[in-house]
Amino acid sequence: MRRFSETEILRVWEHGLAQHPLDRALTILAVAHQGESMERLAQLTIGERDALLLMVREKNFGTRLQGFAECPACRERLEFGFDLDAIKTAAAVDTNAREHRLEIAEYVVRFRLPTSVDLAAVVACAEPEPARKLLLERCLLSVRKNDADWETPSTSLPETVTATLAAEMQTRDPQADVQLNLSCAACGHAWQSPFDILAFLWAEIQALAKRLLREIHMLAWAYGWREADILALHPLRRQMYLSMVT
Repeated sequence: MRRFSETEILRVWEHGLAQHPLDRALTILAVAHQGESMERLAQLTIGERDALLLMVREKNFGTRLQGFAECPACRERLEFGFDLDAIKTAAAVDTNAREHRLEIAEYVVRFRLPTSVDLAAVVACAEPEPARKLLLERCLLSVRKNDADWETPSTSLPETVTATLAAEMQTRDPQADVQLNLSCAACGHAWQSPFDILAFLWAEIQALAKRLLREIHMLAWAYGWREADILALHPLRRQMYLSMVT
């Protein structure tokens, strides 16, 4: 994995603007991993995908993250920061084994972990429960009950089985669900907040792209230079030119 060039930052931002976040993540990874197909990247588990996005973030913006949150109890706005290593998890999934097996009471379940393709299939679900059931149905490969194949639809599985299976999926792909432990200095309330590396990274890419466009506009207006020539300048030299036209 390598650092994006400024031209690539602008290209990723331009392409990603009109994309759904799921496709946006694949666009970022396709540029970071040149030669890797979108189809292959789409088959990564969500945890594998997010682990790669963390690497992209580290290469391009460093290891330290700063963010803001609102306390759900008193609505106080608080700032928090952490290092990427604090949210990196040791993946429990064998990347060479896409099928997994779980015994739950009299059931034996074969399943796989959700991918970007699966999440795209449930995007249209308006409510969380239908989305959860559809995702489970897509990831179930087979179910045996008392040593016999069970043909009943996955939505008819006992809740204890589906809950255990969901927990097992999270255990096997922990990077897919990162929770931040936050506490409010004003009222003392403590809570967990999900961390979305894609949303965080995209906000940084967008901010950098807009800054680059402003610099290109100012230098093109002042000197008549082409965009490619401006981006080819060393950043220090570019800043010197900018200081003379502002």
